[in-house]
Amino acid sequence: MRRFFQTHPWVTDSLLAAVYLLVAGTLAIAATPESAPLWAVVLLALAGTAALLFRRRRPVLVFTITNVLYVLSTAVGTTAESVLPLLAIYAVGVYRSSRAAWACFGIGSAVAALDGFLLALRTRFGTGILEPIEPSVSTDLFADWVNNTIGVLVMLLIATLIGTNIGGRVRYVAALVDRAAQLARERDQQAEIASAQERERIARDMHDVIAHSLSVMIALSEGANAAADTRPEQAKIAMGRAAETGRRTLGEVRRLLASVRSDRESGAGEHTPQPGAGDVVALVEEFSRAGLPVRFAVSGAPAADAALGLTVYRILQESLTNALRHAGGATEVVARADWTATAVEITVEDDAPQRIGDGSDPGRGLVGIRERAALYGGEAQIGPRGANGWRVFVHLPRRGEDA
Repeated sequence: MRRFFQTHPWVTDSLLAAVYLLVAGTLAIAATPESAPLWAVVLLALAGTAALLFRRRRPVLVFTITNVLYVLSTAVGTTAESVLPLLAIYAVGVYRSSRAAWACFGIGSAVAALDGFLLALRTRFGTGILEPIEPSVSTDLFADWVNNTIGVLVMLLIATLIGTNIGGRVRYVAALVDRAAQLARERDQQAEIASAQERERIARDMHDVIAHSLSVMIALSEGANAAADTRPEQAKIAMGRAAETGRRTLGEVRRLLASVRSDRESGAGEHTPQPGAGDVVALVEEFSRAGLPVRFAVSGAPAADAALGLTVYRILQESLTNALRHAGGATEVVARADWTATAVEITVEDDAPQRIGDGSDPGRGLVGIRERAALYGGEAQIGPRGANGWRVFVHLPRRGEDA
């Protein structure tokens, strides 16, 4: 039942208005002096009933209207509408704010004082708006005014306190609900961002692994095909290396997918170590066997940070793959990794006279190099090297534990 009234507030307002109309009409007719016309009493009761229907949507306006009706009812000769400001100020406290409720309390106090004085005048001198009435015996006009005002002020204060207390609790609960909804939205947004970053990382790693391996396998296969007739033994060796590269690539892809599954399944799965700075020499030798005239040099002590080592490995892998695919006429490819106390600098240069593309529309691999550099707060410079050749230069700062 309570849930029904919470979800259908108009039912509550309609019932309240109907009860008020019934009670106020009965009391007003019974208590109204004979000098007060019935039509005025009925109009006041109907106006108060209509005002109560809007107490949730426009509580301050309803409070203003009910105070006017309250004063008019006293002037006419019935005080049945005195309950209306109490219901209205309660609605202000619940549905608007505590500050608005106390502001209305100040206004209502002034109206109560005015109405109390008007009632004291009526009872003492018999002054009425519509019809005069017989004056009552009174000893003190001021005492009548105070007595008429105090009771209304006390009831107005009680209604204000109840309304602000209930309204404050309702607003507090609503704030908690809004905060929970906001946190849920932020959590969903963070999950979407994390998912997008994870997809980006997987795509970058898959590209590095597959593009490199396919380039090596294609180069070995083409070499084997060219040597099949004149040097069959060399062709056989090249095909064996191509098969070995394919098997290793398959293992790396499986390891990458297993790491993704383990992240999603709370650590389930096998964690095979990722390549790092110590595997760079073997990587360069693989490209050399594929026919790339590469010469590699390293200086300084590589980082113990596995993530930084993997980043260096992937950048060299993509740079050499790029040279193998696009620097077919190169006579020399120079790769360097210079480790210092504060940074590592990776350089890959070739002297190919011609190259497909000029770097203005970089492929996925070159974008991946820039992204990996940006993740470490570094920078990547990729472009032509003078009249002939291509140069990839990446600067990565080392973290404090590695310096």
